[in-house]
Amino acid sequence: MSPEHTATPTKHNVPHFFLPIYQSRAFRALWIGNTLSVFGSSITGIIIPILVYSLTQSTLAMGFVMTAYMLPNVIILPFAGIIVDKVNRAKLMRLTDIVRCSMAFTIMGMGLNGSLTIHLLSMFAIILGIMDGLFQPAFSAMRATVFTPEIRTSANALNQLSIQGMRLLGPALGGLIVSVWSAPIGFGIDGVTFLVSFTCLLYLTKEGKIRKAALEAKKTSFIHDCFGGIEIIKQNTWLWVTIMAFCFINICTTGITVIIIPWLMNVHHHFPSYVYGLVMSGQAIGAALAAFIFGMRKTWHHRGIIAYLGIALGGLAFIAMPFVYNIVLLIVLMIFEGLGSMAFGLIWETSLQDLVAPEAFGRVASIDMLGSFALIPVGYMFTGWFANVLGGVSAMLVLSSLTLLLIALSLCIPAIRNFD
Repeated sequence: MSPEHTATPTKHNVPHFFLPIYQSRAFRALWIGNTLSVFGSSITGIIIPILVYSLTQSTLAMGFVMTAYMLPNVIILPFAGIIVDKVNRAKLMRLTDIVRCSMAFTIMGMGLNGSLTIHLLSMFAIILGIMDGLFQPAFSAMRATVFTPEIRTSANALNQLSIQGMRLLGPALGGLIVSVWSAPIGFGIDGVTFLVSFTCLLYLTKEGKIRKAALEAKKTSFIHDCFGGIEIIKQNTWLWVTIMAFCFINICTTGITVIIIPWLMNVHHHFPSYVYGLVMSGQAIGAALAAFIFGMRKTWHHRGIIAYLGIALGGLAFIAMPFVYNIVLLIVLMIFEGLGSMAFGLIWETSLQDLVAPEAFGRVASIDMLGSFALIPVGYMFTGWFANVLGGVSAMLVLSSLTLLLIALSLCIPAIRNFD
């Protein structure tokens, strides 16, 4: 039997879910680096709200810090897409990793000597927001290149499964660090993971390059480049309707997750700090479950209905949470929320990779992120103010109900319901 024939059964014996690991060196490098980076960021994501609420007990202060991060992120996104489609994406990602690594170690140092304040934290959040605004479109475009059609479904699922696994471990470790050691240590761990991500990106030597032929054939003005992603999105109803809908859905869901749920756990229910980490870990469990199920099949049908009903499941979980005082049940509700949100996220990511050409992916990804996140800084401030005026429980119920209404309106559009 020839070597070619002996290799084929071995490849076929690899489950479809794990095929990207077996087949793609570029996938392994991108996957490992991002997984560890997310682990570090998930630790600091838990530490920051605990730190803010321990100092102020104020949802308004938390909204201010998150706005300081999101606003520069949103402002840079339209220009980030142009940059991503014109420069080496791997080099851009390495640059942002080094800057974020430096910021994390700086925060750790200032935190350990007692000089870190909310105002300084907000300043660092601005820098991190700019770096993330550059990194995320580049990372999205790199996924579109590295996650080739034959491994796309399983590659997206594996990527999200590992991310959620790290988000499962990270919050629990973050709560442990705050309870047992010192919060700034978490920022040091985050800095190390950014350094590992930088090292892994060194192995992506050709995947980050932009084809010169494509650039030379499509020389356009800067203004045209700014709106190039919009022109592509307008051609597909699934894309533009979903982006517009999530301008507002994300205000509700992220405001609840980032502003109200920490208040619900730490202030309203008076749970210890580690309980918030455990509850948020439930979100990661649900998301990991959705990723595992999604990656078992190469193709999925009725994707529009599945995606939007996933978000509706999360909205229902949020409505129930203020009335649940049992920790285990709160974790279960967050599992449902994570499962539904991840079902939407995987379907959306795969549909973008199917519908958008690689050389334009950066601009489309930046418009997608801009549409999804543009109003979130306002949403954080509004949610903090709204919860302060109306009360955290009432605000959570109103925002959750509005999410369900927006989903119902979106599903009235045939192109959304029938997206397959």
